Amino acid sequence: MILGEKITELRKRNGWSQEELAGKLKVSRQAVSKWESSMSVPELDKILLLSDLFEVSTDYLLKDDQKEDHVPGYLTHSSMKKVTMEEAQEFIRVRREAAGRIGAGVVLCILSPVPLLFLNGLAEEKYLPLSEDLAGGIGVGLLLMMVAIAVGGFILFGIKLKKYEWLEEEEFELCYGVSGMVSERQEAEALTFTRKIAAGVALCIVGPVPWLIAGSIDARDLIQVTGLMILLVFVAAGVYLFVDVGMKKGSYEQLLQIGDYTKEEKKASKIIGQIAVVYWCLCTGIYVGISLFTESWDTTWILWPVAGILFGAIAGSVKLFQK
Repeated sequence: MILGEKITELRKRNGWSQEELAGKLKVSRQAVSKWESSMSVPELDKILLLSDLFEVSTDYLLKDDQKEDHVPGYLTHSSMKKVTMEEAQEFIRVRREAAGRIGAGVVLCILSPVPLLFLNGLAEEKYLPLSEDLAGGIGVGLLLMMVAIAVGGFILFGIKLKKYEWLEEEEFELCYGVSGMVSERQEAEALTFTRKIAAGVALCIVGPVPWLIAGSIDARDLIQVTGLMILLVFVAAGVYLFVDVGMKKGSYEQLLQIGDYTKEEKKASKIIGQIAVVYWCLCTGIYVGISLFTESWDTTWILWPVAGILFGAIAGSVKLFQK
């Protein structure tokens, strides 16, 4: 392999364009292009700079018969996976798309009891020519349908995101320019993230107000049910914002390996992820089972905030134990 071919291969291995390499060497892009096409040869000072940049020996660059196995630092340099600019941008795009779809799935799960509550309320008040049992059966059918659609979305985007799981589990390096691009996008959206979180918190706080007012004045059952449905809508909107911000912000943190994606956090996340699969499936089964058995959909929703708090405690305990 001749010098021009080696420069081309090492440049691409680092994920640099000809312009980026030229900028590092303080030469023109045309100069780099001529080196790679063997139309000219770099001067000695540029050979030394190339050796430092690529972490290879000058012997490897200059001697055509020098093997990669004998390049000082070669194995160390390439032992860790690298994320190129294209890979980073594609990962961010997929995560942003998934944020909206998964957020919509979570909303469907939270709102799934609404048709059941609404139909039962109308049947009790005789606004519908249906028996309460029939209305309840239709409501349960709609509930299960909404949950099934949500779960289908979770599975679909879980498959799409599966190829990026190694970013959560392994250490890696970013190619030139990637860190700057990710940091700039994160800073540009920081204010938007803060506003969305604040809006989500406000929705969750304000949501129970109509339901509490209806209960305090001993309003008719249909009005209380309406207040409960408003509560679920507000909570669903708030949780959607949390999911949206969490997934978008998380994509930046994953690439920069900060926050919940440092080396130590990745080890703890593996354990927490395994626990989460069993935990949330169990919570869903308990919620549906208790609700169907007691028919108290207006109160069993409290399981979800309690389950969220308990899971936070479990995750915190795992991280503390890991440390």
